[in-house]
Amino acid sequence: MQDEKNRRDPISFVPIGTIHTPFTDIKGMPIQPGGARGIRGSVEVFCEFAEGLRDIDGFSHLFLIYAFHRCASYQLKVIPFLDTTPRGVFATRAPRRPNAIGLSTVRLIEVKGSTLVVEDVDILDGTPLLDLKPYVPAFDSYPEASAGWLERSAHGAGTFRSDERFR
Repeated sequence: MQDEKNRRDPISFVPIGTIHTPFTDIKGMPIQPGGARGIRGSVEVFCEFAEGLRDIDGFSHLFLIYAFHRCASYQLKVIPFLDTTPRGVFATRAPRRPNAIGLSTVRLIEVKGSTLVVEDVDILDGTPLLDLKPYVPAFDSYPEASAGWLERSAHGAGTFRSDERFR
């Protein structure tokens, strides 16, 4: 039973920065980076982590890993954006997750010291940054991938805006 206990031990993260965007309210935000084309924001990396940004300027895109800091609880079944059918939360990108961790791919525009200027942001202003990683097409692109139930509606992510269902 020790393995069962270890699986439930809490894990803590320390933010390494803050994501700044034009979105101060969840309602009306783009639901995916594809719906946020050209929307600019910045990623402020705290000074004690700034050295980790060395050589990042050669990458065109980054994965931002962040905390959904406004989600107070989770749901295992949700009605996701782009659908009307209840789905398992792990088959969606809904923010109300057991571990409220978000992932977005953004375009890196410029590095200004410990601040990254980015575009295609679909993230709430003031969001704590947990980590960032370079997007590498040879590692991260799977042209043959399938999108499950989203095959029918993913095209709508470019125009759909968030509502208050996950507040």
